[in-house]
Amino acid sequence: MLRGARQRSGLGLREVARQAGLSSGYVADLEAGRRCPSVTVAQRLVEVLGLVEGDRAQLLTAAVTDAGRDNPLRAPADA
Repeated sequence: MLRGARQRSGLGLREVARQAGLSSGYVADLEAGRRCPSVTVAQRLVEVLGLVEGDRAQLLTAAVTDAGRDNPLRAPADA
């Protein structure tokens, strides 16, 4: 779903990664289903790709709340 949404947006993988503040390798892993995004990353991708409601809901449903930047054990950036 993510790869198709990116292609429909007309953006390349590197451009999506840049706009979302992610590495292109991580975005490629998300597209291939090798990784699951955090809620924060999913929301960034929704914004960058301008996802329609169905795709938006699918991506946010697949997101996990304790991954990466959303991990409750991760110290806040301003702490």
